[in-house]
Amino acid sequence: MIEAVDLFCGAGGLTAGLRQAKIDVRAGYDIESACSFAYESNNGAVFVEADISKVDPAEIAGWYQRPGAYRLLAGCAPCQPFSTYNLGRDTTKDDKWPLMGAFADLIKAIRPELVTMENVPDVTKHSIYHDFLKTLANEGYHVAAGPVACVDYGLPQLRRRHVLLASRLGPIALIPPTHLMRPVTVRDAIGNLPPVGSGECHPDDPLHKAPKLNELNMRRIRASTPGGSWKDWPNELITGCHKRSSGRSYPSVYGRMEWNEPSPTMTTLCYGYGNGRFGHPEQDRAITLREAAMLQSFPRDYLFVEPGKPVHFRTVGRMIGNAVPARLGEVIGESFMRHVEEIMGQAEDRTPAAAALPA
Repeated sequence: MIEAVDLFCGAGGLTAGLRQAKIDVRAGYDIESACSFAYESNNGAVFVEADISKVDPAEIAGWYQRPGAYRLLAGCAPCQPFSTYNLGRDTTKDDKWPLMGAFADLIKAIRPELVTMENVPDVTKHSIYHDFLKTLANEGYHVAAGPVACVDYGLPQLRRRHVLLASRLGPIALIPPTHLMRPVTVRDAIGNLPPVGSGECHPDDPLHKAPKLNELNMRRIRASTPGGSWKDWPNELITGCHKRSSGRSYPSVYGRMEWNEPSPTMTTLCYGYGNGRFGHPEQDRAITLREAAMLQSFPRDYLFVEPGKPVHFRTVGRMIGNAVPARLGEVIGESFMRHVEEIMGQAEDRTPAAAALPA
């Protein structure tokens, strides 16, 4: 019913979610070759290593092959130019800045019935985003866009994203929140994983691997309580930068997660104890790559590295942190499926009843 191509696909978080919603994702495009194995081995779709700004629209259009199917083009461009981490510096020359414009050009050339993108909420503060909205309006798309608290849809993580859905078929909307009454917690997501120690890897899962903490950080995490901060430590454990007034605005670094709450936002450095509240709730270590992936709602058996190949924290952490959470992808997919079903139902209602045959 819906065929999709996933631009800036990364390791396949959005694709995995769309497939859960019964959308046929044919291919994913990304410039990061490291994502190829993860994308193809988990999703049954083709990975194309390419610079989106240089891809021929006819090539992408060629992936849509099922007669009568609606075409979905997803383009979740890298968020670095729009992140709050970049506020205060000139990002107009960032290599990733033109990518949303390249996505808009592909939409104009291909004119798919359906379009989606997601990014950080601050994307709306930039003129290139509003240029993108003008392109959609000029091409006849109905647009629904706004901030989404992912925890309201069952992601075990306090992640906020800007989600855009667009359709040339008619008005569209994201499905209502599914988990307003009870969020999914850290315990729900990773509580059943076997314990591992600092610097250890579980023998049955190369991704269930924690970086090794040095002696000082071991003392720090032992002094940390779930949901607490470095302010709870003895004075000799507090870093010099945190003692300065400028450092007191970062209370969650070197923190432990809480079992009965969602996790903080997973970043590309979420495996590092000092990079945020990425300490395990009770084990004296940072979270493992597998735990980070599951907090991003990837399935427990999702593969990121070929069997037998070394697992590098930086490479896999980047794939996990940059991914569209699979659950958010599923919500987006369900929204499109519901939209198409409504459009098809309206079309059936408008079909004239067959004239009665003469007796």
